[in-house]
Amino acid sequence: METQKLQKKNGQINIVLHDKNNGALKNTSQLPDAERSPFSHINSEFSSFIGMEKLKKTIREIYATIVINEKRKEMGLTCSKQVLHMLFKGNPGTGKTTVARKLAKMYFEMGLLSKGHFIEAERADLVGEYIGQTAQKTRAIIQKAMGGILFVDEAYSLARGGEKDFGKEAIDTLVKHMEDNHNDFVLILAGYPYEMDRFLTLNPGLKSRFPFILDFQDYEVNQLTKIAKQMVNDREYELTNEAEWKLRTHLYKKKQETHRNFSNARYVRNVIEQSIRLHAVRLLNNESFTVDDLIQLTGTDLSLDEE
Repeated sequence: METQKLQKKNGQINIVLHDKNNGALKNTSQLPDAERSPFSHINSEFSSFIGMEKLKKTIREIYATIVINEKRKEMGLTCSKQVLHMLFKGNPGTGKTTVARKLAKMYFEMGLLSKGHFIEAERADLVGEYIGQTAQKTRAIIQKAMGGILFVDEAYSLARGGEKDFGKEAIDTLVKHMEDNHNDFVLILAGYPYEMDRFLTLNPGLKSRFPFILDFQDYEVNQLTKIAKQMVNDREYELTNEAEWKLRTHLYKKKQETHRNFSNARYVRNVIEQSIRLHAVRLLNNESFTVDDLIQLTGTDLSLDEE
């Protein structure tokens, strides 16, 4: 589906959708509200993301600002460039890395980044072992990320050595380039909630550099179950009612036992992948099996006692 914007004399914008399959044109005034929404493509891109309502709201705000800035430019009004550096706080498996990858693609499509590639780094990629090496390594990573997103996971590790540690030099170098290159470079720092909060207190000037600080909340059991079913469906399997009930009960118990650093979707993924292996072993021990047998993951396939 492609879009075409037709501007009328009265200044109104009329958006027309082109269907590649049959060449038919659809005027957005004839479409359902969900499809007619100016944010429909954003909603579509994030439709597979469970929860994350604040993130989706933030992306809609960024996109709306782009569109309105274009209108202001047409009218001869001043347009300001958005600073898009972000800080993600969340436990493992809450989608921080996945979202950062998605944002690189979306920012490129919005025209905010010239390349839209994604560079992931950690402390070892930025911090050197001797004087002068850290700034050099950090600048090299930033240069590699220009036109895209630089994602630094477990960013709090940059400050773990105190004042004399070279990690502080890496932070200073990142901060400088955040200001100098914000027109075509986005930095996202990510890590566990408690550690990131402490990291920001150790670097008082750092928090103000990030206009977007997003909390990636732990998933509720209903959301984790939905994620599990999504993962299973993507692999062309399905959970039987018994298996879904067993998984849901286990997740309730696991959530109560693990109050901090629960690995969320990552934990669910490990459970599903193990169940697929156990399913395969079970079927190989049978002399014959049907298509349903090949698809259905049963309660027997969910070995959760030792999780």
